[in-house]
Amino acid sequence: MKSCGISLATAAAAFGDEEKKMAAGKESGESKEGSSSLTAEEREALGGLDSRLFGFVRLHEDGARTKTLLGKAVRCYESLILKAEGKVESDFFCQLGHFNLLLEDYPKALSAYQRYYSLQTDYWKNAAFLYGLGLVYFYYNAFHWAIKAFQEVLYVDPSFCRAKEIHLRLGLMFKVNTDYESSLKHFQLALIDCNPCTLSSVEIQFHIAHLYETQRKYHSAKEAYEQLLQTENLPAQVKAIVLQQLGWMHHNVDLLGDKATKESYAIQYLQRSLEADPNSGQSWYFLGRCYSSIGKVQDAFISYRQSIDKSEASADTWCSIGVLYQQQNQPMDALQAYICAVQLDHGHAAAWMDLGTLYESCNQPQDAIKCYLNATRSKSCNNSSTLAGRIKFLQAQLCNLPQGSLQNKTKLLPSIEEAWSLPIPAELTSRQGAMNTAQQAYKAHHSNTEPVLGLSQIPLSQQSLPVHMITSSQVDGPSSPAKKKRTSSPTKNSSENWNRTVPLIPGQQQVHSWYLTPQKLQHLEQLRANRDNLNAAQKLILEQLESQFVLMQQQNILTLPHNCTNLTSSTEEPWRKQLSNSTQGLHKGQSSHLAGPNDEQPPLSAGPAQYLQAASTAIQKQTGLQTLPSNSVTQGAALNHLSSHIPTSGGQQGITFTKEGKPSGNRSLVPETSRHVGDKPNGSASLKGLSNHVQQLMAEPVCSPNHGDSTSPNVQISDNPQVSALLVGKPSDSGGSGACDKVNNFHPTICTKTNNSVASSPSSIISTATPSPKSTEQTATHSVPSLNSPHSRLHTLNGEGPENSPSSIKTDLPIISQKSRSHIIPSMSVSIYSSSSEVLKACRNLGKNGLSNSHILLEKCPPPRPPTSPYPPLPKDKLNPPTPSIYLENKRDAFFPPLHQFCTNPKNPVTVIRGLAGALKLDLGLFSTKTLVEANNEHTVEVRTQLLQPADENWDPTGTKKIWRCESNRSHTTIAKYAQYQASSFQESLREENEKRTQHKEYSDTESVSSDSSGRRRKGPFKTIKFGTNIDLSDDKKWKLQLHELTKLPAFVRVVSAGNLLSHLGHTVLGMNTVQLYMKVPGSRTPGHQENNNFCSVNINIGPGDCEWFVVPEDYWGVLNDFCEKNNLNFLMSSWWPNLEDLYEANVPVYRFIQRPGDLVWINAGTVHWVQAVGWCNNIAWNVGPLTACQYKLAVERYEWNKLQSVKSVVPMVHLSWNMARNIKVSDPRLFEMIKYCLLKILKQCQTLREALITAGKEIIWHGRTNDEPAHYCSICEVEVFDLLFVTNESNSQKTYIVHCQDCARKTSGTLDNFVVLEQYKMEDLIQVYDQFTLAPSLSSSS
Repeated sequence: MKSCGISLATAAAAFGDEEKKMAAGKESGESKEGSSSLTAEEREALGGLDSRLFGFVRLHEDGARTKTLLGKAVRCYESLILKAEGKVESDFFCQLGHFNLLLEDYPKALSAYQRYYSLQTDYWKNAAFLYGLGLVYFYYNAFHWAIKAFQEVLYVDPSFCRAKEIHLRLGLMFKVNTDYESSLKHFQLALIDCNPCTLSSVEIQFHIAHLYETQRKYHSAKEAYEQLLQTENLPAQVKAIVLQQLGWMHHNVDLLGDKATKESYAIQYLQRSLEADPNSGQSWYFLGRCYSSIGKVQDAFISYRQSIDKSEASADTWCSIGVLYQQQNQPMDALQAYICAVQLDHGHAAAWMDLGTLYESCNQPQDAIKCYLNATRSKSCNNSSTLAGRIKFLQAQLCNLPQGSLQNKTKLLPSIEEAWSLPIPAELTSRQGAMNTAQQAYKAHHSNTEPVLGLSQIPLSQQSLPVHMITSSQVDGPSSPAKKKRTSSPTKNSSENWNRTVPLIPGQQQVHSWYLTPQKLQHLEQLRANRDNLNAAQKLILEQLESQFVLMQQQNILTLPHNCTNLTSSTEEPWRKQLSNSTQGLHKGQSSHLAGPNDEQPPLSAGPAQYLQAASTAIQKQTGLQTLPSNSVTQGAALNHLSSHIPTSGGQQGITFTKEGKPSGNRSLVPETSRHVGDKPNGSASLKGLSNHVQQLMAEPVCSPNHGDSTSPNVQISDNPQVSALLVGKPSDSGGSGACDKVNNFHPTICTKTNNSVASSPSSIISTATPSPKSTEQTATHSVPSLNSPHSRLHTLNGEGPENSPSSIKTDLPIISQKSRSHIIPSMSVSIYSSSSEVLKACRNLGKNGLSNSHILLEKCPPPRPPTSPYPPLPKDKLNPPTPSIYLENKRDAFFPPLHQFCTNPKNPVTVIRGLAGALKLDLGLFSTKTLVEANNEHTVEVRTQLLQPADENWDPTGTKKIWRCESNRSHTTIAKYAQYQASSFQESLREENEKRTQHKEYSDTESVSSDSSGRRRKGPFKTIKFGTNIDLSDDKKWKLQLHELTKLPAFVRVVSAGNLLSHLGHTVLGMNTVQLYMKVPGSRTPGHQENNNFCSVNINIGPGDCEWFVVPEDYWGVLNDFCEKNNLNFLMSSWWPNLEDLYEANVPVYRFIQRPGDLVWINAGTVHWVQAVGWCNNIAWNVGPLTACQYKLAVERYEWNKLQSVKSVVPMVHLSWNMARNIKVSDPRLFEMIKYCLLKILKQCQTLREALITAGKEIIWHGRTNDEPAHYCSICEVEVFDLLFVTNESNSQKTYIVHCQDCARKTSGTLDNFVVLEQYKMEDLIQVYDQFTLAPSLSSSS
């Protein structure tokens, strides 16, 4: 397992050989040999450099020598690759990727990694490659792929030395994707790791506190922030930002007390924050908002002035100043402030609305209409309908006025056109002019300093989406009203107006003297490529062009995020400096801001946009023009490029939290918080230093996955086009796997089910019997960002997108999860038929295998992958198949053996056994609400509060669009109380029915009445309902009668039976090998899911009402997983309700049926399903595990997939496998081979770990097991821990036995000094079980 990168031995030798071979053939005109060869010492130094050092190698100041060496190495590698015409070992490309990554040359790093990926079939064994690739994806905000790469690193090497960095980045990305549970888990995993990291522990703790705030868990956030303040020697910057968050949270959140108390605390916190960092413009702004809300106008104004003085002016600040003036009845001053705001941010909807309100209050309706129109054209406007009504009202008023009445009227305010041209007060001009001069000087002097980010070289602050366009405030350079060139009024022409105020295409900006045309850029490229051969005149031209190019970069026109410079001293640690909370970039909330005087309404603060991300900007203006969630960048979503997406200059955009907390895919991540701009938790709890260096990343999709004839673009990674062509591969390369080859050679749905399963074919996922068929998994192109940087030469010029620009080059992010490969089971060094003594002997010769002690799959299998959609796709008329149903007439039918075979047949994803209760004479009344109340009325019920919706639809809470997210709030009650609710719900329904009948009698036009009510039902507002779920019936004493009644069922569906794998666990897993009850009212939903570890499930409807089921075969779970990812949902952990239209378009078959009282629904292994109650009913359910190879295989696959996804497997498959070997005689060869291999692998790992511990001098203490003792899981990462338990000394002495896995124990204590190792099984016992587990003769052969 190559867990720590590529050795340079091969490369060094190759260099020597290649140089000798080519020395004789060199021509005199070639470049000097001295510049393209590496000395032995240099090669040795380079041998230790790979992606693991990213963020830990300083390339400036004292690290200049390293930077020079890396640059030389890159030139040498490129030279060698060019000479060899690209025919070099794949390791060269991997190492080249590492070097470019360390040099922060991301386009070149990506291209080299792509080439390695295309050449190296077992690339996934190389953890350093996956880590480097993940860092590049992360840099380009391709979170979807970055997450996959990082997860694979942790899967193939759980002890990876940069695991802490990975967990930190995963935490941040999951927070952006609103997967808060996963985010918290990874932040906590990063926090317990004692290894070095680019962030300190207090900074990680801040992220956790901030995550609580983002989730609206305000009390937890407040507690975490306050606990952080108690930390000794807390850095001043962290202290300032924590106090700033606390102050802003107290200002915004009603839950934290009454208004007076809240504001008092808010002001105290903000004042303390300013003591820690007096230069924080953001804190001054927030303080001004607090003073304004309590009527301290003078103090508020002073604070706003301080905010402008301390930082680049923001539109939010000017808008707030305008509101303040308007409250004080100073309309002219308010007008000027609003004009400043909209000139800084042409799409500032709140300022336009306030300006409209101001004009309306001064009886100037024409100007008010123009302002309202500008507000509605901004995508950040979230109340367009209200504004549209207001505009119509004013237009109607104008129509009714006598002609000439407006012209004769004296205007209180200048018109909007006149106001746009008014001079700015001198005090602003002098302040802004001085500030911008200083900034320009700084840029010129520090243009190459290291980015200021907590994650060192990776600009986490750039978690924004790639920017398709740039607002004029950026293109015009210094974004102050004083410096801005006033070109034209925003209202002269309705069609031209918006293009001028919020330009949709960069080409519509004024072309400056320093602007380089495409021809000049091409010329610059040519001159750079031939720098060594230029004459004096050409060198002069090159210098001029490069100086112009630098000016372009300084104007934020075409630079990439990694060019951000540090506005603080470069000698100080970047993260600590950027933590200084002088954040100029305020993520504006989705604001309505209609009535200026009432702007201080406390918002529902939906969480600061990501703290590190919030580090991003001074002009982090949420123009709101439609953007995509960052993880959509590479997911093939259809994008309307360059015309409808205008992300702002920083900050993650694309998801808005509505007041209900649901994400909305086309708006900003910043929450809708109040009617005033900026009323949100401090999403720009941001970090100082990036205020004027916000970089842009142009995004453009390469192609959609649906376009089979698209070609996979490449990225230019060298100034030499020949080298670039070699690095990205040629169409003639074997297998067409080069990054620039056509990738449509495989149809998206060529794979059959056999080749689609996770990690391997069904017949041999763990088996060693036969190789699996070669898989031809889809290699699809995805929509990816163009990498618009000086390196890749991707510019947007004169209004043309990259696709139209002469210098356009697209790049394809390699799709690491869909690489075409053969899933052949490799030969093993130890046969499963070997005796235990042979296994142990072989183990002694094996070193550390790089895998954790809980991987069941073969060591040489790649990380598990979701299956692609089966091929050929089903015709549309087959997408609603009939549900397999069995009708029982008597007891004999229920116990007929073929019934068991039919249900467990993998071809039947679901089976409905009709009339089961009647045939077996089951007393379902034992599970009725009445009986349950009489038996245990105080028993606990988990309650899910949901919205009542049609079964085949799922709307957002506003009823405006169909979504996949299906959230519900959790609470708890008792059976008695829920029964009361269930009964009252029924009575209420009867009353509504009676009222409807009365209405039908009163109205003759019944059709219109029914259609109206139907429309309301579809579009909301939706009624709230409560679903009683997960009621535990495991207690034999409490539920003796009920559980005894279920023993009447056939053996294969019973809760406990010898043929049920779950009966061999030896301990209780609630809801799986015990019964759970569900109490429902109409509309109660069980969201989409597969059962835990893909086990089968049994569900009986008690009645009296029906349930409607939706079922998708196991083969298609990968398609549903993709849909969840596209909708920012976690397939395993989130609540989702599929959109049937989406499934239909993707050719996914859906079984749909009604379960009536007494019907039993059998869900086969791996089947995806979701259920909604039609009437009032109760259901009982549990899981079973048929003793089949298919069930075991799917359970193990999900066990491994869970590990990859950092999700706990409820069924401990290692523990279960050993119990199966002890208790069951297996006659199925496939099942036997899979179990035997699992035993073999665990036996080997136990022995290897044991010997390593003994060698290290670590004592192993015998602990043993009790009879019903559950399997153990790591208390940190939640993987199963078998046999050797790592327990802290303290926990051991207190006999609480908090278990850790080996990897987490070593992260907490590198030498394990703080841990004892407890042994639960004697090696002799495991050896005996392994040797005695043999293939039993089948019944047919024995007879």
